[in-house]
Amino acid sequence: MLLDPRAPRFAAAITTAVLAVALVTGSTLLLIVQALIFAVTAANPRIGPYGVLYRSLIAPRVAPPTELEPAAPVRFAQLVGLVFVLVATIGNLAGVPALGLAATGAALAAAFLNAAFDLCLGCVGYLALRRMAGRPMAARVPVGLS
Repeated sequence: MLLDPRAPRFAAAITTAVLAVALVTGSTLLLIVQALIFAVTAANPRIGPYGVLYRSLIAPRVAPPTELEPAAPVRFAQLVGLVFVLVATIGNLAGVPALGLAATGAALAAAFLNAAFDLCLGCVGYLALRRMAGRPMAARVPVGLS
C-alpha cells in the first residue's frame, strides 16, 4: 500500500496540537484518545481518522502527489507514537507526572518534527532497521514508478 506523504504530515500537525494541549493541561483523556487514533492508524493508515480527514477535506483541493510513500514506515511510526502515549498515560494514571510529561513531550517533539520539517523519526527508524536487516526499501517513490 502506498500513501500520499502529505496525509501523514497533516496527521502529524493535528497530533502536535492534540499533544500540546495534553501536555499543557495534563489531560489523560486526550492521551487516551490519541492512543486510540495511533492504534487505528497503525493497523491501517487508510482508516486512521486524521488520514480520512485529509483525504476528504484537503486532498480534493490540492494537486495530486508527485511521489508516494510505503505504508509500512508510517505504520511503524504510529506504533512508536502509541508506545510513548501509552507510557504517558500510565505515568499520569500511576501518579508519576514526570513520566507523563516526559513521554508526552517526546511524542510531541516527534510529531512536530514531522509536521514542520517532514522528518518522520519513526519512519527513519523503520528504514534504518530494514537496512540493517539487509532489506532496504525506498522512503518515497515517484508516482509514475509506483
